Amino acid sequence: MKVPWFALWALLSAFSACAKEDKTITKVVKLLQDMLLKSKVESDTERALFGKFKCYCDTNDAEKATQIDTLAKTIGLLGSAIDNVQATNGELSAQTAQFKADMADNEQGRKNAADIRDKANKAFMAEEQDFKQAIGQMDEAIKVLSAIGGDQTLAQSADHAKFMAKGSLLTKKPPLVAKSKGPSLVALGAEVKNALAAASIFLNEAQKKQIGSFLQGPFTATYSSQSGQVVGILKEMKSTFETSLAEAIATEKTDKETHGKFMKTKQDAFTSMEATYKEKQGSLSSNDAALTSKKKQLQAATKDKGEAEEFLTSLKDMCTKKAKEYEDRNLMRTNEDAAIAQAISILNSDSAFESFGTVSATSTGKTAASFLQLHRGRSTALRVQLERVLRVENSARLVRVLAAVEAGNPFETVLVEIQKMKSLNEAEGKEDKKNLDWCTAENSANKKSLQDRGDEILSLTGDIDKLTATVQDPVKGLTKQIQGSEASLLQNHDAQVSETKQRTEENVAYQADVRNLVDADDLLSNAIVVLTRYYADLQKRFDEGSAAALVQEDPKPPSTWDSYKGQSSKGGDAISMLKFILEETRKEEAKAHADEEAGQASYEDSMTELKKEQSDTEKALVKLNEDLATAQKTLVEKKEDLKDASNSEAKIEEYLLKIKPGCDFISTNFDLREKNRKTETEALEKAVKLIKETPAYKDAAQAAKEKNFAKCKALCVADEPGAKCQACLAGVSVPGYCASHKSTPGC
Repeated sequence: MKVPWFALWALLSAFSACAKEDKTITKVVKLLQDMLLKSKVESDTERALFGKFKCYCDTNDAEKATQIDTLAKTIGLLGSAIDNVQATNGELSAQTAQFKADMADNEQGRKNAADIRDKANKAFMAEEQDFKQAIGQMDEAIKVLSAIGGDQTLAQSADHAKFMAKGSLLTKKPPLVAKSKGPSLVALGAEVKNALAAASIFLNEAQKKQIGSFLQGPFTATYSSQSGQVVGILKEMKSTFETSLAEAIATEKTDKETHGKFMKTKQDAFTSMEATYKEKQGSLSSNDAALTSKKKQLQAATKDKGEAEEFLTSLKDMCTKKAKEYEDRNLMRTNEDAAIAQAISILNSDSAFESFGTVSATSTGKTAASFLQLHRGRSTALRVQLERVLRVENSARLVRVLAAVEAGNPFETVLVEIQKMKSLNEAEGKEDKKNLDWCTAENSANKKSLQDRGDEILSLTGDIDKLTATVQDPVKGLTKQIQGSEASLLQNHDAQVSETKQRTEENVAYQADVRNLVDADDLLSNAIVVLTRYYADLQKRFDEGSAAALVQEDPKPPSTWDSYKGQSSKGGDAISMLKFILEETRKEEAKAHADEEAGQASYEDSMTELKKEQSDTEKALVKLNEDLATAQKTLVEKKEDLKDASNSEAKIEEYLLKIKPGCDFISTNFDLREKNRKTETEALEKAVKLIKETPAYKDAAQAAKEKNFAKCKALCVADEPGAKCQACLAGVSVPGYCASHKSTPGC
């Protein structure tokens, strides 16, 4: 048991006082009673200390157990939450991937539908043109045949026959057509052939053969029956083409409406999917931030739980050892107190006083026979030397040894006490060095940790400021950039809608304009054909009339008027004007087509650029959102790290303040304590040397040695190394001893 210096000093002082004042056995009894009192004080002190320690153990055991239980539940909840978030993220990832694929399919479907619609529209326009051309050709052929009476449904055929017959009666001659083809019929035959040849490309093989036989037959006045069949075919084909044209127009209208509805449905579906996709992307970003935070919390909780469990294990082991140590100390103190109490009872009894009163040693204050008393002069000189050596200022240990010397204790007691003091000195020196090294290491390590935490806090503060600026800077911050990108996307979308609307309006106007231009082209072409044909026919009739007048014989008919020329001169001017207008109309149509192609090309280029700008902006927006999520996540982590670093710094500062008093004491007094211990040790060693050099000590050592010789004392005092002494000590005969120790003197 390590006794405090002040208690040891008080005990030795009391002992010294008793040694000087009390001359009887009373001083021994008082010393024993003081020991009992000291033991009680120490017992009370240790009981209070152990009570505080036990309270510390119980409190921390309960707190750490509760903390571990709470952390275990927290870890379980965080693990479940992380699993749920990860599962949700997995579902969201699969859903966003599916939405992205569906959106791509939707876009491709709209593009394919637009391509199919464009091709169908072009095919319709070509088909419409073909139908109109075919109908025009049929009309032309029917008009030509009708002009020569091929249409039996008209009264012109009968009138033509009557006219021919009437001409025969007037002239009293056979009809000209009966003799040979006149110039008018020949010209009309060529025109019929041209018209039927143009119309025949739209007929089937049977109809083509019938028209072919009609064209190959002689073109005489007897043609009405066969030409009537041809006209019927042509009218039937014209009616079929007109019906097909109407059906094609109706089909085109229906397809266009269906396409519009399909595109609207697809676009609405795309808009809905896009909104859902963005919403789920936002949920993914939020979940990622929450997942990072929960993982950080789980890591911190796991670390805290491990530290708490490690501390609790160490605490229980330490508390168990301390409790066992306290029990052992109580047991030893109880035994010691019982022995002291028994000694006091013996020494303090009436019979003891009666006995001690007759003994010089107990009545005069001499407590034991001392080798120092064998030679009074020498012992006195030795005590003076020892007092001079052991009188070291503030050395309670040397005072105790000196008290033992002054009390006249035997050499063995003094030397044992000196050895105890030296061992205690050495152990205390090691303990001081251990404490000094521990303080130095702890201060150095914790100051280094404190500096590291300070540097970390400074670095984290800078990082947090940079991240905050990166996110919230009003000019270049990620939030500002995202707002700008979203505004650009909105403007881009509005521009696409506006240009698409404008292009649609321009295309509708173009379609109407082209339709009007085509109609005008048809009308002008038909007018030119009609006028040209009419005036050509009129000229032929005029020429034929002039020729007929020359060959006719008397009597001449009365003159009435000249041959009818009509407005042939003005008609030629009209035809020229119509041709000019037709040419300008076709130029206008060509320009309309060119403008439409240029407008469509410009629209497609603009849309391509806008789409590219949209795609680039969307990619940049995704990247900005990712950067924002990363920055916010990093910012949260940095703030958590800053909080942990600040807490760690505070704990280190608190710990340094806690160990400062003890470490300051050991650091301040270590050299002085080392010096004092060295002085004490040197004094103790010198005292041992002085004691061992005294004749009394030597005589005592020799007497003790001779006492150990027992029955061999006479032989060994005379010749200790000799064979007789050694054989006696070994308990054997001299020859027997010499048999195994031949080198022993006397063998």
